[in-house]
Amino acid sequence: MRRLVRAVMTVSLLAGGLTAGIAAQPAQAAVTCEKFATVAIQGGRYNVQNNLWGADTAQCIDTTASGFTVTQANHNKPTNGAPAAYPSVYFGCHYGNCTGGSGLPLQASTGTFTGLRSSVSMSYPSSGTWNASYDLWFDPTPRTDGQNTGAEIMIWLNHQGSIQPIGSRVGSATLAGATWDVWFGNVGWNVISYVRTSATPSLDYSVNEFYSDAVNRGHAQRNWYLTSIQAGFEPWIGGAGLAVNAFSVTSGGTQPPPPPPPTGTCRVTYAPTSWQNGFTANVTVANTSSSTVNGWTLAWTFAGNQQITNGWNATITQNGNAVTARNLSHNGAIAPSGNQAFGFQGTYSGTNNTPSSFTLNGTACTIG
Repeated sequence: MRRLVRAVMTVSLLAGGLTAGIAAQPAQAAVTCEKFATVAIQGGRYNVQNNLWGADTAQCIDTTASGFTVTQANHNKPTNGAPAAYPSVYFGCHYGNCTGGSGLPLQASTGTFTGLRSSVSMSYPSSGTWNASYDLWFDPTPRTDGQNTGAEIMIWLNHQGSIQPIGSRVGSATLAGATWDVWFGNVGWNVISYVRTSATPSLDYSVNEFYSDAVNRGHAQRNWYLTSIQAGFEPWIGGAGLAVNAFSVTSGGTQPPPPPPPTGTCRVTYAPTSWQNGFTANVTVANTSSSTVNGWTLAWTFAGNQQITNGWNATITQNGNAVTARNLSHNGAIAPSGNQAFGFQGTYSGTNNTPSSFTLNGTACTIG
């Protein structure tokens, strides 16, 4: 369904703060609750949008250098209707707001189009009703504004609760190394949805692979234009904790990779105590920057099969090997040269190696 968005606020998030029309500020200033706020990241290559188009309930996002986290979402929409919002990150043009150097709109018959790839890494909360999905938009003309009238291709990586795509199930497909249920409907434009039969927190795929399937089914045409590639979430109920950890679009490997996150603004001390098949870990997050951190999310990936069973002084979620720890109401601020600590208990078998990297609000930290 259409995400009716207007650009109310556009800023740019760089490694050291915010630019383009406002004074430079620390990255945590990118937290916004504006319904239609748009924040440029990676020098304007991508835009993050709050996109609260289907409800008047509160929703806030915390934009990082590589994505965003939904920090507040008070939605309670009927699951037989439209979702509340589509907080997302995108590449291309959306209602006249275009990212820099995307080359979109791009006709789907060109070699450049067939070389397009995109990847995303996401985190999901255990509560709420939502889907985690790509949204690929196509129009018969190379328009950069308004409603696309060709095709909307949705790629559902995961979903929770009693929701389903637009239309009805029309078959299945094996694409990007996985099996997908295929749904089709028309709401003034064709909506083709690919629902992964087993949920995943990440996807790396060729855009043309899904579009070719839609063309072969008669739901799209080769002379149509791709206008944007978007990745995010449709929440009906709740939604806090949904996060895009990383997002990229490349063209046949020719696009330069995004710059690595800067280091030197945080330091993590990870102190595990292990016994047979079990362990605890105390984690200290130190702020080595000159600005106060107001609200923190620490993320890391276990190298083994560690599973966290309980924790303290943080809200900890785990999806596969990926873990995020978020502050509680009483310990969200970390002053310059200050720190906050939390801990958890878990199980493992084999080895219990210390994670090799941590990020604080999307910025890489030193370890030690």
